[in-house]
Amino acid sequence: MTKFVGTGVALITPFKKDLSVDYDALSRLVEHNISNGVEYLVISGTTGESATINKEEKTAITAHIVKVNNGRVPLVLGIGGNNTQTVIEEINTTDLSQIDAILSVSPYYSKPTQEGLYQHFKAISNVSPRPIILYNVPGRTSKNMLPETTLRLARDFENIIAVKEAGNDIGQYLELLRDKPEDFHIISGDDDLALAVALAGGSGVISVIGQALAKEFSEMIRQGIAGNAKEAYKTHFDLITITNLIFSENNPAGIKSVLSALNISDSYVRLPLVEASESLKKSIENELKRLGKR
Repeated sequence: MTKFVGTGVALITPFKKDLSVDYDALSRLVEHNISNGVEYLVISGTTGESATINKEEKTAITAHIVKVNNGRVPLVLGIGGNNTQTVIEEINTTDLSQIDAILSVSPYYSKPTQEGLYQHFKAISNVSPRPIILYNVPGRTSKNMLPETTLRLARDFENIIAVKEAGNDIGQYLELLRDKPEDFHIISGDDDLALAVALAGGSGVISVIGQALAKEFSEMIRQGIAGNAKEAYKTHFDLITITNLIFSENNPAGIKSVLSALNISDSYVRLPLVEASESLKKSIENELKRLGKR
């Protein structure tokens, strides 16, 4: 599964002013990322506003990305939730023929025990025809999937191939990297820690900022995986301000403002999210000017 080594990007869902899906902008976004060297695309994750995308839209968005991609890079589709049976039903009824892996978020709101998390993913593993990337994001789910649970799943199920770890806890990353099976991928879900994780032996990142600054960010991660710390950190330090800015209010409002400034898509989001404040938009524009992107 070396296809998931490097930079994956958690694609936004671009909207028009009436909040319908902007498929022309989605095409531009996919082309921008593929032409600038990202290794794979992630559809319908948190950054894609999956919480406010209905079933028909998700199917149409996935089909559109499949068509534009045309087999050029691997595709990962988000299928997860806190109702195990509903997740299983979605896997069973979704056309996964052009999808390379499923990204499945740890159950949110319900706050299961570690055994509950294990049994949830065991049930998903038993029905999934595609490899599974676990997604641990305790800041959104309110429950941390501990390394012992992640690694238990990694050892027990062949089709659980990776975790997107997004706890922003370097100690937890290092524990996973130290104890993981050899062929199991630790993928950073934290843009600010992605280089450090890559240098420590991680497989890369599923990035938010990477979809806007695809060339620079993906090259930085490749340098990190290769162990070229000095060169990679030059880019990291150059990009850290814009990386922090996009998460200062909410995601994906920040990254949508970046993509709007780059003329890739508009900055509209669906409620309960709101667009970035005017002060944040100005800060983003100023930082893009400093980076030579404006």
